[in-house]
Amino acid sequence: MKTWNGSDLEQIGAAEELDLQSERGDGSLRDPVTMWVVRAGDQIYVRSVKGPDGPWYRGTQSRHQGRIEAGGVRQEVAFREADPSAYTGVDAAYRDKYARYPGIVEHVLTDRARASTLRLEPR
Repeated sequence: MKTWNGSDLEQIGAAEELDLQSERGDGSLRDPVTMWVVRAGDQIYVRSVKGPDGPWYRGTQSRHQGRIEAGGVRQEVAFREADPSAYTGVDAAYRDKYARYPGIVEHVLTDRARASTLRLEPR
């Protein structure tokens, strides 16, 4: 597993949003999707409000790689299923970072959303 360098980890983790492009089966990139992003420990995570049925999430499943851009960092990444043991920390990161959106943040804390938790790994 590759790890984030400290500067990129901080910049992405502090960014309000992240643009994610997944690769299609032929290697071309899909249109970017803007979403919330959190840092939990030394890892970066995203979730789909619609869970595994979300269109952007399904797009990550064809090649499990793509590109992200957040906080001035543009990086090729691998999409890795998060270990369920990470969910509590990821939940806390979402609550802390997006606390000013109390009616909205709850949507990324459901069991359905948790099932789509992806860890972003630089490549």
